[in-house]
Amino acid sequence: MEQTSRPPRRPDRRTGLNVGRVFGVPLHLNASMLLLAALVAVLYAEFARRQLDLPQISGYLIGFGFVVSLLGSVLLHELGHALTARRYGIGVRGITLELLGGYTEMDRDAPSPRVDLLVSLAGPAVSAVLAVVAVAATLALPGGGVAHQLAFQLAVSNVIVALFNSLPGLPLDGGRALRAAVWGLTGDRHRGTEVAGWAGRLVAVGTTILVLLLTVGGFLAPLALPLMLLVAVTLWRGAGQSIRAARVSRRFPLIDLSRLARPVWPVTTGTPLSEAQRRRAEGGQPAAALLVTDSTGRPVALVDPAAAEAVPADRRPWLAVDAVARSLGALPALPVGLDGERVMEAVQSHPGAQYVVTAGEDVVGILHIADLAQVLEPDRKMTS
Repeated sequence: MEQTSRPPRRPDRRTGLNVGRVFGVPLHLNASMLLLAALVAVLYAEFARRQLDLPQISGYLIGFGFVVSLLGSVLLHELGHALTARRYGIGVRGITLELLGGYTEMDRDAPSPRVDLLVSLAGPAVSAVLAVVAVAATLALPGGGVAHQLAFQLAVSNVIVALFNSLPGLPLDGGRALRAAVWGLTGDRHRGTEVAGWAGRLVAVGTTILVLLLTVGGFLAPLALPLMLLVAVTLWRGAGQSIRAARVSRRFPLIDLSRLARPVWPVTTGTPLSEAQRRRAEGGQPAAALLVTDSTGRPVALVDPAAAEAVPADRRPWLAVDAVARSLGALPALPVGLDGERVMEAVQSHPGAQYVVTAGEDVVGILHIADLAQVLEPDRKMTS
């Protein structure tokens, strides 16, 4: 079952096999998709062999052909999203085909409700066109043949994908369309995301109830029950993530690096760790980050608090701060004037526990990711 586009502005965590590019868009195959493809090929091979009275090898060839056609349909669906997004200046990181279909990953949000609506509906529109073509082929081909059977199954598959993905709840395409509609009416994208997220949870519950009723009524094979319930669970989790993302995004304006950044306490390279800690404590800033400077006063490294804490107290007078410090060049830097949204883009592009906050060439503080998380989700317990 095809999924909608993943939320943008997140680090690239794809673990699938890179199989090349389609229209310049990177294409990845997740191992879960390969497993599902093998399962569908075997099951469809047995179905086709019984329906058409074919030898076993012919059945497997037909099953393979069906899977390839089905993957092609999903890929075209995703290309509908990707190419429409590019048409409106939204970068596309790639398309990934996985267990429940696939997703298109974009590098930023749509700039307006209209563009969001067009991008979200492009995928189901492609599936609908494919369904019409497959139905026409089914009607034109003589019944009882291999081509007729493949065309019929592709027609059914694309109709299901188009209809299911049009349901108005995130993370489905119809949920993105609902978000765009609420965004356009209220002018508040976050409210649109929350509304569509809660609608997605209703879709997940409705899907679960429908699947159970169809199974009990004998309309759905028990073998398909786990997969369909997995679809419902995935919808519930995706909807919950959307709701959480909307609530977090509302708090982006509260991100102020000049306030969030912890102060730094400069110590010269070669200073014993215990001496550096003593000076910091006597200076009245025991929570300040130890900033290692060279002989000219230029900052060159930052003491790792976890590494420093791990050093036994009796060794600290004999261990220089340099031994438990990281080069500033290895740490991502954030200009102190960045607004909340730009800070989040930088953090998601370069995940880490600490960030150097700068003003020109000066280091003015250290941002701990736990402090940022506390601002975005104050009700959650965080550790520094």
